[in-house]
Order: sequence, then C-alpha cells, then structure tokens
Amino acid sequence: MYAVPDQTGRLVVVTGANSGTGKEATRRLSAAGASVVMAVRTLAKGEQARAEILADNPAADLEVRRIDLSDLASVASFADSLIADGRPLSTLVNNAGVMAPPTRNTTVDGFELQFGSNFLGAFALTTRLLPLVLSADAPRIVTMSSGMANIGKIDFDDLQWERRRWSPMRSYAQSKLADLMMTIELARLVDARGWNVRSIAAHPGFTRTNLQSAGASLGRDKPKRSLVDLPLLPSQDVQQGAEPLLFAAADPDAAHGGYYGPGGRFKLVGPTAVAKIPRRARDLEVASRLWAEAERLTGAPVHV
Repeated sequence: MYAVPDQTGRLVVVTGANSGTGKEATRRLSAAGASVVMAVRTLAKGEQARAEILADNPAADLEVRRIDLSDLASVASFADSLIADGRPLSTLVNNAGVMAPPTRNTTVDGFELQFGSNFLGAFALTTRLLPLVLSADAPRIVTMSSGMANIGKIDFDDLQWERRRWSPMRSYAQSKLADLMMTIELARLVDARGWNVRSIAAHPGFTRTNLQSAGASLGRDKPKRSLVDLPLLPSQDVQQGAEPLLFAAADPDAAHGGYYGPGGRFKLVGPTAVAKIPRRARDLEVASRLWAEAERLTGAPVHV
C-alpha cells in the first residue's frame, strides 16, 4: 500500500469524499495529518463517511461541507465560504463525478449532466478557488480523469449532446477528456504566469466503486447491474484504485502537468505509474478553446 507523505499543516478539499476513491483519499490524507474538507452533495452521507473514518482514526481533522457540482450557484457558495475562512488551500482534489446515465440528463444550469458536473463544475471550482490555492505553500490542483478519456472527443458543435444520438459512454469519455485537458491547460497557464502550483491529473483504472452502478441507475426504477460485476476485465479494490490520486495529491515526485494511473494489466490495475496522455488531450489549440468556452459557460474566469 502506498504510504502517503506527511501532510501536517496542509488544508485539502476532496470532492465526492463520501464514497469510493474520494472517501479513501480523505481517509489516507487525513491519516497523514492533513485537515480535509469533505465536499459532498448530500450532507448526511458526508457525515456518515466522516464518522466511519473517525472510528478508525479519532484524531482525523475532517469537516463536511455541501457542494453540488451540477449547480454553479452551489459551487460559488462553497468557494465563497472557503475564501471567507481565509485559510490557504494546499490541495484541491477534483474527484467527484457521475458516469453513464442511461438517458440524457441536465444540470441545474441546463448543461448535459456529465459534461456539466464532471468538467464544468470542477472547472468553476478550480478557477474560483485558485487565489486561495496560490496563497498556500507548495499547493496542488489534482483532477481525476479516466482511461475513457482515450476514446473521448471534444465536439464544440455539440458539447451538450443536444443533436447527436445519446451515448452514455461517449459523453462520459468527452467529459473526462475535458478534465485531462483542463489539467494540461492549467499547467500551461501556471507556467506562463509564473505561479507556484502543480496541476496534476490521475485516473483510477478499473476500480470497484459505486460510480459505475450509480450513474447507470439514474432514472431507473431498479438499480442496474454494474459492469464491475462482470468478469470481463481485471479490476481492483478502492484502496489500490485511489493510489494514483493520492500520489498526484501528495507525492514529492508527482510532476507538474503529469498524469498518473495504474501500471499493471491493460493499465487498469496495479501500482501507480506514469499514464500516457492521449493524442487528443495534447492538442493545445483545442485545450485553449475549451478553456475559453468553459470560462464563458460557467461565468468563472481566472481572476488572479
């Protein structure tokens, strides 16, 4: 198991901290001494997760706060509350996401749910919190992508899937490619402006969490069987699956602009390794255009 370096004195925000890789990251970062804000959509679930972590580690410094990444007003309110506290934010972990709902859903603001939550919500949170991050010592912004980014494509003519026939997985792939491109474009912006922050991406490979079943069950009367129940591909537990994210968030060797994921079979399982950035994610012109479009759609441009 990866040993998280000492995080004493660091304030960390983890989105989606009540379950899966977010909960595991919260557990292990707090065990290493970090003060963790558990950013969750449902406070009751966040408090339950907090209680479970405290049962194993009573000394953990954990706070639950509400954020709904599918609601830009909620994102702004969450960011404003942290800014009002005035404590420098050492690490922002953009972990939360939704995966492959069977039908096209929309966010509060009218965006397609996966693009709106997985990318635009994370983008708005990142840009709003950037001044607080830049005030910290050796800060990081870490964003969870996915191996599905490899098949993603940014379609500027139909980012919200209003014209094309709905494809749950292709839409998910676009949102996760967008997350990876956000990380790369932020790294480029950081370098251009001389800021002291690392922008890093990770992916969990094929990790058994409720992400696969929760998204696929949206709008259904009965939960849909998760793909992880089918013995088609190698998969791993959340303790292993969270390690690329933890490496990106805490390891001294995690490179600015880097991308990390499992290094084992099919790059779906195993110890953390450098992940290959897909060709489309390296298109700097598309990345710059996507960043500008995200600023326009969210109304949350960078002000630093």
